[in-house]
Amino acid sequence: MVEKLLGVLGGMGPLASAQFMVRLTLLTPAEQDQEHIPTVLWSDPRVPPRTAARLAGGADPLPAMLRGIRGLEAAGCGAIAIPCNTAHGWYGSMRDATSLPILHIVDAAAADLARQGVAPGRIGLMGTAATLAMRLYQNKLEGAGWDCLVPDEAEMRRLVTPAIDLVKANRVAEAYPPLAEVARGLAARGARAVVLGCTEIPLGLAAGPALPFPIIDTIDALARTSIAWALD
Repeated sequence: MVEKLLGVLGGMGPLASAQFMVRLTLLTPAEQDQEHIPTVLWSDPRVPPRTAARLAGGADPLPAMLRGIRGLEAAGCGAIAIPCNTAHGWYGSMRDATSLPILHIVDAAAADLARQGVAPGRIGLMGTAATLAMRLYQNKLEGAGWDCLVPDEAEMRRLVTPAIDLVKANRVAEAYPPLAEVARGLAARGARAVVLGCTEIPLGLAAGPALPFPIIDTIDALARTSIAWALD
């Protein structure tokens, strides 16, 4: 029986949080209910938009995220996973506000690159405009030897950002063509794998045919890191 209680700071967006719970369950090596990971999901979609906060002077999401952390602390959680990449732009402030470890999604993605045998070199990176602008992935992955190719501004404006919005609007199947186009474009530029650095992107890409190159699904990556923490 697993004794550690995992906290999930979710709602950013709700579908990504729900998918994280599905993948956490399916990836856990369990034979019966009692072998699964005790989890508290705090799914609060009222958190202000993270990209707007970083790039357009929108409302600060940190107070709402800290409210969720307090709730997970009160529930007795031993660690926190956040299935939202852009929210990690406030990682330092959240880490400093709690004694609980917060499992970092970029570390999880790096571990999954290694798990899939993607050697250092050129890889693709997709994410929200804010995640890319904050260089949440580039700084860490490039320090480990991976050279990150990202969509250009026109691709972000025309394809990636609208597709993320489609997933948030529950129009998941419509998000597949633009996301697949961008991922294939990164591969054509020499990317040997593509990191999906927004938890809406794997939901959109799951709605169509699998792509013919390695994909780092950050929902799965964070779920694997959470399982490793819980079973350690």
